[in-house]
Amino acid sequence: MDIKTASALRRFRLVAAPEAVSYFLLLPIGVVLKGTTSFNPVPVLGWVHGLLFILYVLFCLDAWNRAKWPAKKGILYLVLSVVPIGGFFAERKLRREAEDAVIASRARREGVVA
Repeated sequence: MDIKTASALRRFRLVAAPEAVSYFLLLPIGVVLKGTTSFNPVPVLGWVHGLLFILYVLFCLDAWNRAKWPAKKGILYLVLSVVPIGGFFAERKLRREAEDAVIASRARREGVVA
């Protein structure tokens, strides 16, 4: 894996969890506070979530292009962006894949064949 592909995957992974948090804060907490109190956090939370969502989609498309994912995998990551806590699943899957790649790289370097 070249450095640009690794960077694209890392960027995507790093924005996935904050996007999920922002979505989670916006839906249940923001809407409930807006309806039950005079405090309305939706404009601020909505703006933050919108920015993180756009970054998620852009970084996902960049990672999809650079890593040459099959369509099924790329679409899965895009669908996870609209699930309220889907970003957590995306981040966890990407982290595991990165760890597996590091382990495989070390095994190849040391001459271990599985």
